[in-house]
Amino acid sequence: MDLSAEEEESAQEIHIPADINWEMLDKSKFFFLGAALFSGVSATLYPVVLVKTRQQVAQSQVSGIRTAFSIVKHDGFRALYRGFGTSLMGTIPARALYMAALEVTKSNVGSATVNLGIPEPTAAAIANAVAGLTAAMAAQLVWTPIDVVSQRLMVQGTNSNCSSHCRYENGIDAFRKIVHRDGPKGLYRGFGISILTYAPSNAVWWASYSIAQRLVWGGVGCYLSKKDEEGNNNFVTIRPDSKTVMAVQGVSAAMAGGISALITMPFDTIKTRLQVLDGEENGRRGPTIGQTVRNLVKEGGWLACYRGLGPRWASMSMSATTMITTYEFVKRLSAKNQESLM
Repeated sequence: MDLSAEEEESAQEIHIPADINWEMLDKSKFFFLGAALFSGVSATLYPVVLVKTRQQVAQSQVSGIRTAFSIVKHDGFRALYRGFGTSLMGTIPARALYMAALEVTKSNVGSATVNLGIPEPTAAAIANAVAGLTAAMAAQLVWTPIDVVSQRLMVQGTNSNCSSHCRYENGIDAFRKIVHRDGPKGLYRGFGISILTYAPSNAVWWASYSIAQRLVWGGVGCYLSKKDEEGNNNFVTIRPDSKTVMAVQGVSAAMAGGISALITMPFDTIKTRLQVLDGEENGRRGPTIGQTVRNLVKEGGWLACYRGLGPRWASMSMSATTMITTYEFVKRLSAKNQESLM
């Protein structure tokens, strides 16, 4: 009885839908659908990002909920979307560059690692990590100037160390004033720390996602899948339906997002401070990384580096879940040969 049960269990196989690589995609469809769907995701999550940014520049610890209510009370609901137009303008090209770099790198590194004899699960984690790192670095070339402008708009009107001159009518006005005041390099303030924040974060996220997805499929995924008996010798193929696939991807993405948020939070806080606060003690020069860290520690100890962790954790987890399910959905819609995916 036990032996036959073990034999039957060993004859089970999870038939996971095939992964879609760069060569299988209709590129124009991929970028068009990606821009449309990710713009919707950005609009949904933007208020959480704004609250997180307000918390990071505050000189005292205030909860995310109180911060959100305070913004709505004093400035109205629309204030939760301050700077969104500018952010959206940068999101589309940055996402396009990110997706292209991600898929090309993943495909090439994945093939190279497998050819070197590295086991497939390890090769997949390595390929995902390198692809995430490369994609983040490429996207920051576009995203950092947009981040600087949109975050300046986000914190406008707060009681932070923001310069008295930083009153902006809109994103274009902010862009013009930043360039006039600090030159083109003002748009890339915090670029180095942005790379240190997002590149490792993306590497950790994609590697964690690859590992988490395998763990979930090996555990919970088996019990949620539909069983379809095929062939002879009691061979059972477990065929997940589309809802199960999305659920596993979403759970895996949320796990990876939480890990990344916790690891990189101090870098994100320092980056935000560098991008939106002016160093009055240095005249027109912005604060250095060292000065920013010292000010944070003076205000609230080392835990001040984790201000906004709650909203960022929620934002990254929700963003990761919606992003990966949307991203995989876009890839499937953009595949050249739909029949090969079954």
